[in-house]
Amino acid sequence: MMQILTLTSYIKADLIARLSRDELPSESLTLAALSDHYKVSVTPIYHAINELIEEGYLYREKNRRLCVNQDRIGDARTAALSPQPAPPEDHFKRITDDLLTMSLKGESLFLREMASAKKYGISRTSLRNIFNRLAGDGMLEHVPRRGWKLRSFNQHDLDAFIEVRVVLELKALDLAKGRLDRQVLQKILAGNQVPATDDEPLQIDNSLHEYLIKQSDNYYIISFFDRHGRYFDLLFLWESNDRAAAIQEIQQHQRILAALLEEDWKTARKELEFHLRSNHPVLSQLKR
Repeated sequence: MMQILTLTSYIKADLIARLSRDELPSESLTLAALSDHYKVSVTPIYHAINELIEEGYLYREKNRRLCVNQDRIGDARTAALSPQPAPPEDHFKRITDDLLTMSLKGESLFLREMASAKKYGISRTSLRNIFNRLAGDGMLEHVPRRGWKLRSFNQHDLDAFIEVRVVLELKALDLAKGRLDRQVLQKILAGNQVPATDDEPLQIDNSLHEYLIKQSDNYYIISFFDRHGRYFDLLFLWESNDRAAAIQEIQQHQRILAALLEEDWKTARKELEFHLRSNHPVLSQLKR
């Protein structure tokens, strides 16, 4: 319950701030729209909306449609000037990062729910939900009476996955040729931009691989990556925190996408294979 209240407080304060800037059109004031905006379930949205109605910032018309109370705009501007609560901590990301760090050190250990819940300051139910999700990603395995076993990083395992990935993803490209949408490819290309300065944040879009696999329309290729690729996706995402590695990845994406847009399939296959085999400069330096 503590987590819901924290999330509710953050959403409520953010809605007041958006209201003060006249950024809450009527069409955005639905549980579905707000849930999608904040990327959360409808529960904290529901509580935040009810509190804003009770305080007079919002009201419902006879048709149950939510509306902004224009008489409270001045109060909203005043409230928005007060210190705003920080977004609630993303426990899933924190726990995932911690476990990835341990995994990359080659540690294969058992994690107890009670001790782990205490460490992260969350309930055992919340922790179990996160652990179950990570088990689905291949990072953890539940062993009865022993706890959750952490998967340790193994360079040979990574090399074996990459060998199979190259074969299947190149096949996915061959199968997807007639189903590629130029607008989708252009959008992915626009999401891969090398920063102009060292201070400029990275802009990277990794969805090309998922798009090619999906467009292959081959159940067995899709199933392989869905079942075996999730753990490695977490590793690759961690690796992209290295700025040099991320820039290299962006440049390789650009070359693949340029070839796809020109329908130069030979170059596209060549660039894709090079990318799949060479794009792990950080992971490849870890001890075997």
